[in-house]
Amino acid sequence: MALNAQQLKQFEEEGWLFFPEAFSPEECALLRAEAEGIYAQQREEVWREKSGAPRTAFAAHLYNEAFAILGRHPRLIKPVEQLFGEQLYMHQYKINAKAAFTGDVWQWHQDYGTWLRDDGMPEPRAMNIAVFMDEVMPINGPLMLIPRSQHQGNLAAQHDTSTTSYPLWTINDDVVTKLVAEGGIVAPTGKAGGVLMFHGNLVHGSAPNITPYPRKIVYLTLNACSNYIRTPTRKEWIAHTDFAPILPCDDGALLDHARRYKQAAE
Repeated sequence: MALNAQQLKQFEEEGWLFFPEAFSPEECALLRAEAEGIYAQQREEVWREKSGAPRTAFAAHLYNEAFAILGRHPRLIKPVEQLFGEQLYMHQYKINAKAAFTGDVWQWHQDYGTWLRDDGMPEPRAMNIAVFMDEVMPINGPLMLIPRSQHQGNLAAQHDTSTTSYPLWTINDDVVTKLVAEGGIVAPTGKAGGVLMFHGNLVHGSAPNITPYPRKIVYLTLNACSNYIRTPTRKEWIAHTDFAPILPCDDGALLDHARRYKQAAE
């Protein structure tokens, strides 16, 4: 999935790109089923909301074959290699749940702020790739982005350890108000299989989900190999220290696995 000149220009200016239905319904059905199985497990990698509902599951590519394939998928790896001009390694991998009725807020933040402060990542040469496993609608807590906010660099942030079950370096309301006045807010929505990629310094967040519609999204954080983290403070399954380059799998690998999975279930 090579980026064309218009897409490269949009990313440079706006800090994000969206590819509708990049993965098939069959591939997404497999990922949804595997995610539910992971959320049902009592593992330290699965973080829960204060209500007990799943919030995020870290490092699924290390203990689940379907998510391991997704983590090497060329539709995700190749565009980022094109942008960075070098090979990548997996800095972080998580499956965010945003459960029906109980999915909590993700406050306004920049991801690079965390990667810098907690992991010692030298530069914002890591990319977030989000794969929609469910339909993302305007009503079920879509990810909201502030276009062009990545041009502001690494912003001051406060470490919020109380609003939700997950500690986050958050941007204050006055700064968000100023950024929105300049860039507005977009909330990419679409069917399962959509892929969103956005700059590590792009300010983003999401509202709670109080609808009956769950919104599961897989996030891969792909870091340029030369930009490996220098001073990690978090557990290995949150911020990985295996800096080996990702070798992309075949484009049909996830679909092949989905078919084997279906045959085994019959």
